[in-house]
Amino acid sequence: MHEDLADIVADLFPSIKADLESLVRIPSVSAAGFDPAEVRRSAEATAALLRKAGMGDVHFLELDGAHPAVFGAIPAPAGAPTVLLYAHHDVQPPGEDDGWDGEPFEPYERDGRLYGRGAADDKGGIVTHTGVVRAFAGSPPVGIKVFVEGEEEVGSTHLPHLISAYGELLAADVIVIADSGNWRAGTPALTTSLRGIISVIVEVQVLKAGVHSGEFGGAVPDALTVLARVLAQLHDERGNVAVPGLVSSESDPLDLTEEELRSQAGVLPGVALIGEGSLTSRMWSHPAAAVLAIDATPLAKAINQLLPRARAKVSVRLAPGDDPGRAMKALVAFIESRPAWGATVTATPHESGHPFTLDGSADPRVDAFRDALTAAYGRPPVDMGVGGSIPFVAAFSEAYPDAAILLTGSADPTSQAHGPNESVDLSDLEHSIVAEAIALRLLAT
Repeated sequence: MHEDLADIVADLFPSIKADLESLVRIPSVSAAGFDPAEVRRSAEATAALLRKAGMGDVHFLELDGAHPAVFGAIPAPAGAPTVLLYAHHDVQPPGEDDGWDGEPFEPYERDGRLYGRGAADDKGGIVTHTGVVRAFAGSPPVGIKVFVEGEEEVGSTHLPHLISAYGELLAADVIVIADSGNWRAGTPALTTSLRGIISVIVEVQVLKAGVHSGEFGGAVPDALTVLARVLAQLHDERGNVAVPGLVSSESDPLDLTEEELRSQAGVLPGVALIGEGSLTSRMWSHPAAAVLAIDATPLAKAINQLLPRARAKVSVRLAPGDDPGRAMKALVAFIESRPAWGATVTATPHESGHPFTLDGSADPRVDAFRDALTAAYGRPPVDMGVGGSIPFVAAFSEAYPDAAILLTGSADPTSQAHGPNESVDLSDLEHSIVAEAIALRLLAT
């Protein structure tokens, strides 16, 4: 029924792949300390792709102090709905890990996958949207607005302000967020839940200044040891988060096995998995705590001195249904009340984002995407949760309560987003473009 779209995308795909490679070559890291000119260059390249695809009204959406977002639009035919297609053009830093097999910003292909920072998260989302517009030769059956953000990897700090400033411009009947992924390579999925997130900066102070570790060691504690003791109390003996009062529920275990999960994550032999309950529950609908960074003397500068202070960043993923404000108070109270040999321990709130749950049980707009994914991939999609957080989804939901929000994407659990050797399965990328095109055709009816 939709073979024409599949054939058109197949013919376009070498050019679409080349577009993705050109975007990956731009190191558009939005984090502080990296060149903001590269993020702007990425925005300019994205705008050029939108124009090449046939989008009109292509321009930047900008706020003071923010990286540029890119917008383009094609008006809806009479009586047809309007669909907002979201992606982001900023990327994570390449990281200090030396595990890259090639240069992070020089794309290369191997075994049907394209490697490079941003190939999956989320420049693949950009070319999905431009590929769909190209498949309809710039005349889609619905109205299309493409919104490509430039700050997702730093928490979408300015997105609520962008929605406030450009709310009518971004309004749509359906919002498609191409920043999620598939259940497995070749098995499509709709993301039906996201965890929220809170984080704090934990600081321990024990001395006015560093002192001789031999002269005073054994009687006076050092700050890093105290910090380690505090952080160790975030989990119980089985690895469950020990902070009381956080929401937790059970998810469909589907067919995920421990062997597959260990392979996906690259868990070393002998390392035990943590937590209790099904694997999907532990990753999607239970809270998870992690220590993301520690500020202390690096090994190269270590001397025989008891450290006077040390800091760490603690992140907690919140299960769907939890409230970040209440959870933040619980986390701060928990950390600051931990036994720490009387040391001063403070937990300062840092980040906060709401979880999200999609209820599309009786929404024909959601059904259109299920049918489209089935047609494109040749198998029905899996409804899955995602353990990560996309805080702006809640912002979209609040700003446009009547819009259907769909979370899709071409990444898979082996894509290594945020890690070395990030990649996207090229077959899945092509299928995701076909699926989105079919969905727009179905939405038009």
